[in-house]
Order: sequence, then C-alpha cells, then structure tokens
Amino acid sequence: MSATGTGTGHVVVIGAGIAGLAAAHRLLERGARVTVLEASDRVGGKLLPGEIAGVRVDLGAESMLARRPEAVALAREVGLGERLQPPATASASIWTRGALRPMPKGHVMGVPGTAAALSGVLSDEGLARIERDADLPRTEVGDDVAVGEYVAARLGREVVDRLVEPLLGGVYAGDAYRISMRSAVPQLYQAAQTHDSLTEAVREIQAKAAAGRQTGPVFMGIEGGVGTLPLAVAESVRARGGEILTGAPVTELRRDTEGWRVVTEGRALHADAVIVAVPAPAAAALLRAEAPAAAAELAGVEYASMALITLAYRRADLALPEGSGFLVPPVDGRTIKASTFASRKWGWIAEEDPDVAVLRTSVGRYGETEVLQREDGDLVDVSRHDLREATGLAAAPVATRVTRWTDGLPQYPVGHHARVARVREHVAKLPGLAVCGAQYDGVGIPACIASANAAVDQLAGDLSGVAELTANPVQSLHGGAGE
Repeated sequence: MSATGTGTGHVVVIGAGIAGLAAAHRLLERGARVTVLEASDRVGGKLLPGEIAGVRVDLGAESMLARRPEAVALAREVGLGERLQPPATASASIWTRGALRPMPKGHVMGVPGTAAALSGVLSDEGLARIERDADLPRTEVGDDVAVGEYVAARLGREVVDRLVEPLLGGVYAGDAYRISMRSAVPQLYQAAQTHDSLTEAVREIQAKAAAGRQTGPVFMGIEGGVGTLPLAVAESVRARGGEILTGAPVTELRRDTEGWRVVTEGRALHADAVIVAVPAPAAAALLRAEAPAAAAELAGVEYASMALITLAYRRADLALPEGSGFLVPPVDGRTIKASTFASRKWGWIAEEDPDVAVLRTSVGRYGETEVLQREDGDLVDVSRHDLREATGLAAAPVATRVTRWTDGLPQYPVGHHARVARVREHVAKLPGLAVCGAQYDGVGIPACIASANAAVDQLAGDLSGVAELTANPVQSLHGGAGE
C-alpha cells in the first residue's frame, strides 16, 4: 500500500504478541501512524516474564535463535543489547532407556549422519538399522512428507521415537509422525530431494554448515528473561508515537470505500491498512467477512496445549547432573517431556539469589488432554516424581508455579506450507491487508519477527519477504532441554 510506504497512512495492528509488536515497530520506522489493539490485558503473547521465590524467570519461551538475525537485532534496537546473554552451558541430556544420556552430536534435528552419532542412545538393533540406509532404494519425499514417517522408513522407528520426537516435541509439542518435514526441517527436506541416502544428505548439510559456520552462540537469552523483549518493544512503539490499547478485542473487520473499518469495544477505527497478528482461530473469525477462503484455511490450523512447571529450591539441597537439562522421549512413558536447570543454563538467574536454584519442567503434547486437566498441585507432584526418577532429586521445593499455555503452539502437519501459501494468496487480493504470526512460517521468536517484517513490506508493495518465507520457512531449531 503506497500510503504506508510513504509514511502517510494509518495502520491498525491486531494483536500485541511479539509479531504484532515487531510489525508496529517496523511500521513506525517507515513513518506510518500505528494503533495496536490487543484483546487481553497485557502485551507479549507467549513471552511472559515473572518471578518465583523472588527470582526473575521466564514463564513462557526462554531463549531465541541467535543464528538468525531478527530477534537479536530487534532486542538491540529497543535498548536490550547489553542484556543479551548466551546460555552458560549448552550441554544437555536425554532421559531414555532408564538413564540420563548425553545429547548426541552430529545430527540434524535428531537425524544422524552416521550410526555412531547415536551410540549410547539407541539399542544395538537401532544402530544396525541406521546402517541399512545406504543400501535402501530412494524414498521420494514428493511435495511434502511427515518427518517421522520419512526418517522411520530410512533409519528405523527407534531414531524417531528416541531422538527426533523429543527434539521436535520441544519446539512444536507435536507428533513427529504428523509434522511436515518441508515446514519444520526445510534443509533436510531439500537435501532429501537430491540424495538417495538420508545419512548422506545429513552429512552434506553438516559439511555445508561447517564450511559457512558462524561464530558466536547459537541461542541467546536476555537478562531478566526474553519475556522482557515485548515489553521493551511496546515501550519503543509508544515512545515513537504508536498507540497500544489492551483489553480491546476486535469484533469486526470490514473494508470500506477508503480502506478498513476496525471495530473494537466502544469504538470504530478507520485504517488505511491492517495487519492481523493473532492466532489462527481469531484470525479466521476476523477475516471471515472479507476473506472467507483465507478464513476457512486458518480455521483448519490445529494447536497443542502445554504447561510449564517452575520450581524453586534451596541451592544447598540440589545435586543435579551436569548440563542445562534433559529431554524425554514419549516412548519412555514419562509424564514430563523436558526439564531445564534454569539457574545453571542462565547466569542471570543464578545471580538473582545465590541461595535459590530454579528448575522448569514441561508437560503436554499434541493430542494429550488428560495430563493438562490435572490440578496445578498434581502437575507439581508428577514433575517432582519424574525429576526424582531422572536425577535423584528428592528435596522439596520452596516455591512452585504452574503456567498453562492453552492452544499455545500451532501445528505444522504435512501440507502446512501449501496452506500458508493459499492463505497469503487470498489475503493478497485485498489491498492494505497482511497477516503474520507463529502459525505461518515458524514458531520461534525470530520466525515471528521475520513474518512481521514481511507483512509490513507487503503493505508497502514489496512482496519479496512474503515470497521467500512461503518458499523457505524459517526453521525453528530446538534450543536445548526444556524449550
């Protein structure tokens, strides 16, 4: 839309999660007038700072991929550069086959380049099955394929069940046998198109990564929690003249002769352009009147729910294994799916109170409903039980917090990329309308910001960002145990 491109338009951003706030920030840099409408009483979406036992912690996502520039760059732009911190330790474990085992190296989202890379995690039979990959005929990936289905066909189910599943589950809380390889692990999908052997494809990915290896940490946190990022972005938006209204759910979005009419409780706003930055169900409801085909696609997006259990202990009571935490394969039948030793992973948490140590566990995967129906106290109890089984931790916590993220993570099943392309095709038919958020190109913080940047560029007539994201989704790498 030329008006926003020249800085004379009024843009309404619906949703004040990190995607909506990043879009507002970029729009203001372009000179637009911006109003952000958020239905809840706070900004930040799935990024939530909090505290336990007087120690500041994240109650949502706790780290962001630093090898992509968007999140770190935005943090620096809003004054958080000096508070950026890499994890104090990057080593993690996997709790499987009755023991905590070092997280293997030499794999791509759990898919190994050699059988030896998974020695100690897989059984002898599982390792032998990987060796057969080189002798198998080519497995076509077609337009898309489920990660678990493809990897199991090439390397056996044990690779999927004991490593790929917990790694992907840490990102999407999903089912590896449903998750799209093209959307979730795009570099593996691309390599599989040109190689007969999957392990050979992984070795090529690894060789290319080594040749172009970036210096610096893979992941980054923020002193005080990554939940402070949206707060800082919101502050910057307001300082630049942007308006952010919380407790302002949008009830109607319609085109009129001069642009868009956005109705929220108690007022109607005129906008030259609108960016819809809310989860898929809410976006579908808003778009139903003007973009029914896009709304129908978005209505089909499924979500997984999860809960984070944060526990504070007396540091003197703890004798934890080395590393930042551990992942748990569902096949082992445990309740928790991961644990993060937060005080060990993040130096700033350890410094908050030398006498307090903080741990996190997470529960809930796609399709799991029973565990999330339990009371908070029950979730604390099952977390303590599994922590005791895994690490020997028998001490009682001095404080606990349970944070529930109902429908928190969009699912990326086979064909997700095509669904996203159709949504954008339908939306593009309406001048002055764009969409962004976790349901499109990746659930990580950099992915959401990249989605927001592309939406802003689209309003200015630049479709290159949207085209690139649709063709090459932003990979959401696992950030260590408990992500």
